[in-house]
Amino acid sequence: MAYMSQEGYDKLVADLQYLESVERPKASAAIAEAADKGDLSENSEYDAAKEAQRHLEARIAEMKMTVAQAKIVDVSRLSTEAVQIMSTVEMTNVKTKAKMKYTIVSETEANLKQNKISIKTPIAQGLLNKKVGDEVEITIPRGTIKLRIDKISIEA
Repeated sequence: MAYMSQEGYDKLVADLQYLESVERPKASAAIAEAADKGDLSENSEYDAAKEAQRHLEARIAEMKMTVAQAKIVDVSRLSTEAVQIMSTVEMTNVKTKAKMKYTIVSETEANLKQNKISIKTPIAQGLLNKKVGDEVEITIPRGTIKLRIDKISIEA
């Protein structure tokens, strides 16, 4: 099951519709064009077009599965008592005093440039169910970091 915001769900549906209505016909046209070039047994362009189509179809199938399993989170009903999906968490690295702010979102909505991290990341997992003032040690690929939670909010 994929918990996500209404905005994330709408974007996913739009992306899926684009792949089905624009990219799928392009892939079919590329295969047809390559097939017109003759002997398929030695036609690398045809093989490449078929491979691209397989990747596209796998991506479409995965997105359809995510849409089917999506549960839209009603942010108006969320609490700021403890960290959960859709929480925006302001924290301080205890060692370096560096301030950080991340919103915990579904995998499909993650976007580091917007400070949105997947709920499946080590940092998000370490923060879940923690409260303001809690200090947590989280193992990340570069070692262990200690974070203090300064504020939890819900941004609609």
